[in-house]
Amino acid sequence: MTVSQFLALGGVVLLAAMSPGPDFVIVLRSAAVSGRRAGMACAAGIAAGVFGWAAVTAFGAAGLLAASAVAFTVVKLVGAAYLVLLGVRALLAARRGDYEPPDTSGAATRGAAAAFRQGLLTNLLNPKVAVFFIALLPQFLPTSASPLDHVLLAAVAAAASLVWFTVLANVVSAMRRFLVTGRARRAIDAVMGTLLVGLGLRIAVQQ
Repeated sequence: MTVSQFLALGGVVLLAAMSPGPDFVIVLRSAAVSGRRAGMACAAGIAAGVFGWAAVTAFGAAGLLAASAVAFTVVKLVGAAYLVLLGVRALLAARRGDYEPPDTSGAATRGAAAAFRQGLLTNLLNPKVAVFFIALLPQFLPTSASPLDHVLLAAVAAAASLVWFTVLANVVSAMRRFLVTGRARRAIDAVMGTLLVGLGLRIAVQQ
């Protein structure tokens, strides 16, 4: 495979990552509420999920999910339920409104780990990501592609996603000094919680 093919794939994945969706919302909330470290950890979790989906798609395993209506529906409903759960938690936090000052370093580490898990699960439990790569990757993989080509394609897709969501996390965290007040964090949780619940319900009812 040529460098231009890898760059083209990276460009397409980058544009797809920029479109608003569950990944976008979860990174936005992590960076706004918990800071730069959590936002970047969430971005890394999403990139790990993208790598997983791209890798299994390149090797043909994700086609089994797309071919099975039952498996696709199960993943879809679990992913939708997870988004709704995150949204409800945010809404409950907004309702309580008892926000504490910024975390200490130990708590920040735990927050980053939780943000990574949220990013990873949000991406892995979204079957639309599998469908996206099933439609996209065959256009870049030649029939004689080696296992290394498959891994490199997955790595390029993950890197493109990581670049965008890392930039997003840093931009949001740079504005965080305006977002640390209780009122601002309450508004963020209310808006993001509503969006996550709405996205979860939308995924659940989509065919």
